[in-house]
Amino acid sequence: MSSSGESALPISPAPLQARRSGQAGSSKSSSPTRSRKLAVRLIALGYLALLLLAPVLMIFYRTFEHGLSPVWSSITAPNAMHAFWLSLEIVAIAVPLNTIFGIGMAILLERGRFHGKGLLNLLIDLPFAISPVVVGLALVLVYGKTGWFGDWLSEQGIQVIFSVPGMVIATAVVSLPFVVRETVPVLRELGTDAEQAAETLGASPWQTFWRVTLPGIRWGVVYGVVLTTARALGEFGAVSIVSGRIEGQTQTLPLYVQDRFENFDTTGAYTAAVVLALLALGTLLLMNFLTRRAHGKGAH
Repeated sequence: MSSSGESALPISPAPLQARRSGQAGSSKSSSPTRSRKLAVRLIALGYLALLLLAPVLMIFYRTFEHGLSPVWSSITAPNAMHAFWLSLEIVAIAVPLNTIFGIGMAILLERGRFHGKGLLNLLIDLPFAISPVVVGLALVLVYGKTGWFGDWLSEQGIQVIFSVPGMVIATAVVSLPFVVRETVPVLRELGTDAEQAAETLGASPWQTFWRVTLPGIRWGVVYGVVLTTARALGEFGAVSIVSGRIEGQTQTLPLYVQDRFENFDTTGAYTAAVVLALLALGTLLLMNFLTRRAHGKGAH
């Protein structure tokens, strides 16, 4: 009787009420959390808009506020065209040089075992820490007329400072670390198993590099090349020192922007700045496309 009576007792609603109150409490506590996340996002977006988006949009507005005719006249001016093509020429020379150097240094740092590796790492990262202006001054002290190699270069009829070679060297120096730093982590993740297997099967070091190592690190190299290109296109400090900023001769597009602005040609300055911004935007879009493609291939 007692057992049947006990089984007939109604279940206490206390656990159910506790669960409901717990759910209500969790929903109430999640609401402030969502508000905080939303506030953080809004602050971050507002900060980016204030520092990046608003100035860029203002440049575009000031460029086209008087129509397309002044813009076309500015962009087709002889000095503007020369600055544009000179910038592309410097990029076309400096980026391949840094790509070859970056791949070689990445393999040396990751696969090599030698004394002084830490010092080499430090030297590669030096352009990140030193101001480009200091880089330009250092190049003048080395390759200028009164520099270490100045007399010998003059005897050979070679001019480095205040000419395209010096501008290429300055651009290569400031954009040097990107390919190395993008390739080393990929090379570390790749490991050495496939390379050792290729060597066991009789492949030469050169064949191993072309058929195993390079395909394995290609996306890291591509990212480094894109970043190097963006850095080289926008370089101002080091190039301004070694170029002499000779109008129509050693004036890149960033230098042309400064020259036009200082000479109160705001339309010419804004137009050249828009061209640089479009080149940078194209670089970012290419980077995003390559990233998605690499992730898609990784998923497969």
